[in-house]
Amino acid sequence: MSDKPVVIDHFSDLLCVWAYAAQIRVDELQREFGDQVQMDYHFIPLFAVTEKRIGAGWRDKGGYAGFGQHVLEVCRQFEHVEISAKVWQGDVPKSSANAHLFLKALQVLEKLGEIDPEPRTELDGHSLFEETTWRLRQAFFRDNKNIARLECQMELAEEMQLPAQRIMDLLHDGGAMAALCRDIELCKEFDVGGSPTYVLNEGRQKLYGNVGYKVIAANVQEVLHQPAAQASWC
Repeated sequence: MSDKPVVIDHFSDLLCVWAYAAQIRVDELQREFGDQVQMDYHFIPLFAVTEKRIGAGWRDKGGYAGFGQHVLEVCRQFEHVEISAKVWQGDVPKSSANAHLFLKALQVLEKLGEIDPEPRTELDGHSLFEETTWRLRQAFFRDNKNIARLECQMELAEEMQLPAQRIMDLLHDGGAMAALCRDIELCKEFDVGGSPTYVLNEGRQKLYGNVGYKVIAANVQEVLHQPAAQASWC
C-alpha cells in the first residue's frame, strides 16, 4: 500500500444540485480514509451564465421556475438534502463565478498559511474553506439566497470570522481571479465536462456526476493498493 495520500481533484459548480447532494459522499470519504486522501478543490463554470444555461436553455420548459422544479425533483431522491421550495425563483444568481471567486480568495489565504487548512471538530471535521463552501451551497439551495452577491458572501465571512479585508485584497489585486483561471485551465487539462467530477491518479481515473459512494471508495482503494508507478497485470 502506498504511504502517500491519494490526491482527489474535486471539480464542482456551487450552483450544481448534484454537487450539493454529493457532499455527504465527500464527507464520508474523508471519515473513512482520513489522511490517506487529500482533497484538492476546484471550480468549473457550469453556471457561469445562468441566463444562457437556464433562462434560454429552459425557455420551453418553464425557464427558471421550471428548472427549480427539476432541482426539487432531483432532491426528492436524497433524504439528507435540505432544499427551498422556491429554489431558482426570486433573486437568482446571474453567475456562479462571483461565489467561486470569493472561495478562491479564501483558498489562496489557506495556501499562504493565513487560514488554518486543518479539519476542525467544531466544524464537523471540515476545514474553514470546506465549511465556508458548504455554507454557501446551503445558503443557495436551502435558504434561497443569491450567493453571487458580494454582500451575501461577506455576511458569511463575518459569521465564519474570516479575514474579510484580506479576502477583499485578493478580489481587488487579481490573486483570486488567477486562482480561478487556473481551475478553468485544469478543467481543460483533465477534460472535465460536468459537476461534480472526481479526478484521481493524475488524471488516469475520472468519475463524473451522480456516482455512488462505493464506486468512489473503490477507486481510492485501487490507487492506494496499486500506485501508478507500479506495474499492473490488467
